[in-house]
Amino acid sequence: MRAIVYDATGGPEVLRLVDRPVPEPGPGEVRVRLVVSGVNPTDWKSRSGATSGPLAYPEQTPHHDGAGVIDAVGPGAAGFAVGDRVWTFLAAASRAGGTAAEFAVLPVNRVAPLADGASFDVGASLGVPAITAHRALTVAEDGPARLAPGALAGRTVLVAGGAGAVGHAAIQLARWAGGTVIATVSGPAKAALATAAGAHHVVNYREGDPAAAIRALAPDGVDVVAEVALAANLALDLAVIRSRATIASYADNGGASLTLEVRPNLVLNTRLQFLLLYTVGEAALAAAAEDIGAALADGALPVGEEHGLPLVRFGLEATAEAQRAVEAGAVGKVLVDVAPA
Repeated sequence: MRAIVYDATGGPEVLRLVDRPVPEPGPGEVRVRLVVSGVNPTDWKSRSGATSGPLAYPEQTPHHDGAGVIDAVGPGAAGFAVGDRVWTFLAAASRAGGTAAEFAVLPVNRVAPLADGASFDVGASLGVPAITAHRALTVAEDGPARLAPGALAGRTVLVAGGAGAVGHAAIQLARWAGGTVIATVSGPAKAALATAAGAHHVVNYREGDPAAAIRALAPDGVDVVAEVALAANLALDLAVIRSRATIASYADNGGASLTLEVRPNLVLNTRLQFLLLYTVGEAALAAAAEDIGAALADGALPVGEEHGLPLVRFGLEATAEAQRAVEAGAVGKVLVDVAPA
């Protein structure tokens, strides 16, 4: 099979295309024939060594997210059969084989059914972004632990960075669950994407008084913030949240450290929730996969520019360029075409 591998951390140039034997699934595992692989910031950060340190395996295939068809089932791999369409998540976490390959062997708790009406592009765009968004929307003290139609009814969600992949998924999932969605963006082009994703209101945080604009839309305050840049946005978040609101921080864009004033947060009973999928726990991952599957079945998670998430495509042999694009801040979702459907 064709696969992308690296045997040392470094720049994109460490990635190389090789031929490797097709792996066989063991107990509790399935083999997925990949059609599309999704690229996330965590992929290039791991490859560079910035977040993962030395390689745990002699050779690593990158990428957590993908979509394809099961073509082999190991002993005891319940719930899946040959021919099932699936999407994957955290495929390369504590494993040598990610989705930048024609085949990947994964435990059954790292694959989920891909609804008949959902394309492989949609499937490969889920994973890290959608599960992160789900977690951000389900950690509030007064909010739901699971998402379903009506679960966020009467609640206002602020999505920081509404044109990003996680922001896009947060908008779609919150809208599907009945919430009122306000997205912040940096300009008109990204405002158009957040609106296309389903945001009820969009605020340009670089113009005027964004706190006043958000407060005008949510006079009682925001219930949940899905936050991509906590250090940069904390003052804005505290200015617009209600008492007992939750700020769910999933990235360190805009700064890796901050100074937190105790008194304003005591007054608000603020819940500041940090989240990282690698350590979030199996129960949270399973709940997210199940709820995302329900949203997929309802057609609530489309991708493409007309749905607020432009697709930027590369071939498998150009995986290094795909990772460069993500590292450079490409707007939309970067996908790697592994093989024809």
